[in-house]
Amino acid sequence: MITVSPLYPLKFYPILKEKVWGGTKLNEIFHKNGAGKIGESWEISSVETNVSEIANGPLKGKTLTWLLELYKEKLVGEKVYKDFGNQFPLLFKFIDACENLSVQVHPDDILAKQRHNSFGKTEIWYILDVEKGGKLIVGFNQQMDQKKYLESLSDNKITEILNAVPVNKGDAFILKPGTIHAIGAGVLLAEIQQTSDITYRIYDWDRPDTNGQMRKLHTALALEAINFNPPKSKLKYTQTKDKPTHIGTSNFFAVNKLVLSKNYIRDLEETASFTVYMCLDGSAIIETDDFSEEIKKGETILIPAQLPEIKFITNSVSFLEVYIP
Repeated sequence: MITVSPLYPLKFYPILKEKVWGGTKLNEIFHKNGAGKIGESWEISSVETNVSEIANGPLKGKTLTWLLELYKEKLVGEKVYKDFGNQFPLLFKFIDACENLSVQVHPDDILAKQRHNSFGKTEIWYILDVEKGGKLIVGFNQQMDQKKYLESLSDNKITEILNAVPVNKGDAFILKPGTIHAIGAGVLLAEIQQTSDITYRIYDWDRPDTNGQMRKLHTALALEAINFNPPKSKLKYTQTKDKPTHIGTSNFFAVNKLVLSKNYIRDLEETASFTVYMCLDGSAIIETDDFSEEIKKGETILIPAQLPEIKFITNSVSFLEVYIP
């Protein structure tokens, strides 16, 4: 019989991804200690073949999948477990684009289910750092329809119709399925998304991958997924200190920013789900009744749903706070 130990704030080993467009900032700024051009650090993942492993406490070495199957609603919350069962619903990443990412689009839940038996991919980007001239591609820069889009693609003029958006540190964007997008060179960001690894690549800047091969494009698959009139993506918020500032909400998750200059007790009962903190700067000790854990810049921690509150011991720290509303 398996002994069920009490749950506590959980840290996971990052899953580092070398990418043709990756850089060195995840090592230099967030101390990820990866080799090569590290483009992504998957902080918490239940994607098949990329399942996170616990890095702290009595459950160290166990996987997120194992954890969810054993603890169920105690880990994620009753409603979340009812809706998603033993599939952890969100994926958390830090992304470093030394070069432009491919221009791509993601399917919605309906299309992803039909084609891949997968969730779709709604995501939020939060800009952590940007070099001079850094941009995102979000949607189109003109009225667009399928005919004009296909003409631009066949004439190799796709870049002429893309909407390039200059960005600054602290900017946030919500990318709904169907929105054509790409992260531009010089941008470091945090990404919160549905658990999905389904991407349709539209254009890849005519470059080879790390093996010297041209990466596959998904022109036909993407066509049905594209929203030619996507909604506005940039989110507006006004930052406050020492209490949560709401950044944005989708149908799948809510994101706050929490900037603390002193100790703070966070009541988590109102969220009714697990809560994840991605540490953007500084450090803090997170305390519960019988456990404490330090979290530093570049680290991510999951607070199980059954914990009613946590205390931050700090004099300077900032987080993204994520839960399922």
